[in-house]
Amino acid sequence: MKRNVLIIGAGGVAQVVAHKCAQNNDVLGDLHIASRTQDKCDAIIASVHEKGAMKLPGVFQAHAVDAMDSAAVAALIRETGAQIVINVGSAFVNMTVLDACIETGAAYIDTAIHEDPAKICETPPWYGNYEWKKRDLCAEKGVTAILGAGFDPGVVNAFARYAIDEYMDEVTSIDIVDINAGSHGRWFATNFDPEINFREFTGTVYSWQGGKWVENEMFEVGRDWDLPVVGTCRAYMSGHDEVHSLSANYPQADVRFWMGFGDHYINVFTVLKNLGLLSEKPVVTAEGLEVVPLKVVKAVLPDPSSLAPDYTGKTCIGDLVKGTKDGKPVEVFVYNVADHKEAFLEVGSQGISYTAGVPPVAAAMLVATGEWDAKTMKNVEELDPKPFFTVLDRIGLPTRVIEGGLTGTDKAWND
Repeated sequence: MKRNVLIIGAGGVAQVVAHKCAQNNDVLGDLHIASRTQDKCDAIIASVHEKGAMKLPGVFQAHAVDAMDSAAVAALIRETGAQIVINVGSAFVNMTVLDACIETGAAYIDTAIHEDPAKICETPPWYGNYEWKKRDLCAEKGVTAILGAGFDPGVVNAFARYAIDEYMDEVTSIDIVDINAGSHGRWFATNFDPEINFREFTGTVYSWQGGKWVENEMFEVGRDWDLPVVGTCRAYMSGHDEVHSLSANYPQADVRFWMGFGDHYINVFTVLKNLGLLSEKPVVTAEGLEVVPLKVVKAVLPDPSSLAPDYTGKTCIGDLVKGTKDGKPVEVFVYNVADHKEAFLEVGSQGISYTAGVPPVAAAMLVATGEWDAKTMKNVEELDPKPFFTVLDRIGLPTRVIEGGLTGTDKAWND
């Protein structure tokens, strides 16, 4: 049994991870959290104690580390005795943290594909550019690495696997739909790191259709989705991590990702992009200062974690999966609904951070107990989804199923 967890990162998602690890430290053991700024880690630990989140009395320590320095991360893993590392830092640090885990033998869990700060929207499949290059080494060394174990990617990958295994002989399409029907009350803000948020939507939209990669522009393809609880919402086909692994594991299926956007977000985004303010390339001001426009925009926008106290409404994220069973067409919608206010009351974060932060803790618990301790590199859809759903149900993100697609019979996944 693997125990003792090191959390990398100190943002809104890390706060959720910290609280959920504390609530389950009977399984996860000693806890540690590290980021470049230790004060942020101290504040998260203080919030854990203020909420009385520790299930058992135990260790929860803060550390400072430069996660871009693989040797420093490896040294911290050895110092803390961590056997599981949950990486919820910037996607820019994935490979250095993964390398540290491979060096030390610690299990690695992340929630997004690695990104190079100097590049936006690389050639698909994105995992193939970075993490998958370490797959053979993980297998050789017996190191468990679970990629994309947030909600999307992560839980939605498990939704797809479950729908296909339980309801279909063949799968023909997987449409992942992410709707945030909440309101934070600010004129404009992003729900997670603005730099990462904007980078997702400034490049080519890649989907997997007809057995090949299809390219579109952001906001080019949209449709209305009538979803449980949140109702009818407009969503646009977007490029996203999970398309790149699901297309490899289910190449016969069309795989698309849809994210909800309001007109106000689209208008602000379009103006910023047209002005060049979303560029990752440095520019020089009239005063001779070199600045990166995207980092300036990030600096003037609200910190996503500051949105939590005023956030209201719900999210609905799910997979509409279509295929055939006994030669007949079948479709099923597997989904979760989360509440922003409930998330804040429990862990002090908004619902987007909550949905991203709970799943990697569930994955860590399954690694700790051995059920997901794969001793190689896996994307979430390559692992049994049922234990994952069982833990998620218990720790805050229950899974529901509508048999017959969006107009069928709604039930809990295990009814």
